[in-house]
Amino acid sequence: MSKTATGGRLAYADLLRAVAMLAVIIVHLAGSQLGNVPVGSAEFHVLNAYDGLTHWCVPVFIMLSGMFLLDPKHSLSSSKLFFGHILRMLVALVVWGTAYALVTQVSAAGLSWESAKAALWQVFQGKTHFHLWFLYMIVGLYLITPILRAFVRGAGRADFHWFFLLCFVFANLLPTLLRLWPNETVRLWVNNLNLHLVLGYVGYYVLGYYLKTYTLNRAAEYLIYLLGILGAVVTVGGTAWLSQQRGTLVQTLYNYDSPNIALMSVAVFVFFRYVLGVSEERSRRQRMSSVAQVSFGVYLVHVFFLIVLDRLHITVLSFPPVLAVPALTAAVFLCSFAVAWLISKIPLVGRYLT
Repeated sequence: MSKTATGGRLAYADLLRAVAMLAVIIVHLAGSQLGNVPVGSAEFHVLNAYDGLTHWCVPVFIMLSGMFLLDPKHSLSSSKLFFGHILRMLVALVVWGTAYALVTQVSAAGLSWESAKAALWQVFQGKTHFHLWFLYMIVGLYLITPILRAFVRGAGRADFHWFFLLCFVFANLLPTLLRLWPNETVRLWVNNLNLHLVLGYVGYYVLGYYLKTYTLNRAAEYLIYLLGILGAVVTVGGTAWLSQQRGTLVQTLYNYDSPNIALMSVAVFVFFRYVLGVSEERSRRQRMSSVAQVSFGVYLVHVFFLIVLDRLHITVLSFPPVLAVPALTAAVFLCSFAVAWLISKIPLVGRYLT
C-alpha cells in the first residue's frame, strides 16, 4: 500500500514522478536514433525495447497531476488554479519556449535583438521545442479541471467505469485501429458521434484520481499487471513486426493514446502504489521528495543537454546502445537536476520555472 511522505506528500507518487522523468529522457535518447538504424538490426531491437518500454512516462505524469488536482478533499479556488497552476505553466512556456527558440536562432543567425524577437514570436505562434507540447496540453486539462472536479465529486464507482470505457474505446482503441487499418465507415461514425468529452488525455487525468482514491482488490490488481505486460509486448513486438513488414520504422504503437500504452501506464501506476515504495526512513523520504519537487524543472531543462550531446556528436550509437542509453540517461538526468535545483532556488520566479 502507499506510504505517506513528509509534508502530506505521497512517497509512491514522488518515487513515480522521479522514475517517470528518467523514462522521458530514455524515450528522447533512444527515440532520437531509432529511425537511423536498419530495421531488424540488433541496435534497432535494443533501442525499440528501451523506447517502447518507457512510453508510459507521459500518461503517468498526467495521472500524477489528476490524482491531486481532482481530489475534492483539497480545495482549489479559481484564483489558486490560475495563479498556482495555469500561470506557472504559461510563464514556463514563454520563458523556456523562448530560450529553446533562441538556441535555434543563434545557431542559424547569431544572437541579436531580431533573433530574440523572432524567438518570442515563435512561442506565441505555438511553434515551440518538441517537448514543450506537454505544457499546452496540461494547460488545457487545467482549464477543464473545475468541471472534472464536479464530476468526480458526484460520480460513483460505476460512473467512473463507464467513463473509462468510453475513453478507452474512443480515445485509445478506435484511433489506433484506424491508423493501422483505415476504414471510412468507422471514421465517419466516430466523427458523427462527437464524443469530445472523453477524447484526448482527459481519461488519464481522471484515472489518476480514481486509482489514488479507490482500492483495488487482488484480482483486479493482478489483471492490470497482466494487461500491462501484454501492452509492453504489443508495444515492442508490434513495433518491430510492423516496421519489418513495411521496411521502415512504424511508430503507431508508440502513440501515448494507443491502447497498449494505456495498459502499460495503468500497470506502472498501480505497481508503484501497491508494490513499490520509499523506505520509512525520514532522510530517504526527504531526498525522494526533493527530486520529485524539481522533476518538472528537469523536464524543461533536459533537452538543453540533449542538444549539447548532439553538438558533441555523442549519441546512444556512439557505443553499444544497451549500455549507452542508461549511461547517457544518468548523465543527462544528473546535469538537468543540478540546473533545475539551482533555478528553483531563485527568489520569487524559481517556482514558476521549475
